[in-house]
Amino acid sequence: MKRLHVSLSVTDLDASVAFYNSLFNVEPTVVKQDYAKWMLDDPRVNFSISTRGDQGGVDHLGIQVDSEDELGEVAGRLQQAGAPVLAQPDATCCYARSEKNWIYDPDRVAWETFYTHGESPVYGSDFVPTPEGERECCGNEQKAEDSCC
Repeated sequence: MKRLHVSLSVTDLDASVAFYNSLFNVEPTVVKQDYAKWMLDDPRVNFSISTRGDQGGVDHLGIQVDSEDELGEVAGRLQQAGAPVLAQPDATCCYARSEKNWIYDPDRVAWETFYTHGESPVYGSDFVPTPEGERECCGNEQKAEDSCC
């Protein structure tokens, strides 16, 4: 079963966690010093916030799947969309280990499809590719530590 993923960049994590706790009427499933995530069933969404972006607002959208087979199915549909698709195998991002694919929609909104297969003790060195397929850091200022770009 698929789950919509929404990733927002926020400027004040504590204030944003309090706001979304109230909105969703549930505590986050993951909370770190720079990140929080709610795995909601109603609506079925993986909603995350992070202070790692350059500015507040939508960072990217995605579709989370439950298996590698589903990831292959969705990746095939992305290929049919006609825009370049960038595979990101064995990614470490958002305190998780995942297999990912990235694409931009016609209005330059970044979309990821991903299958998460483990946890990570660190945020990781994820990137959102540019439409041309070049790497772009997810607003992470700690490039030396994460070797993102």
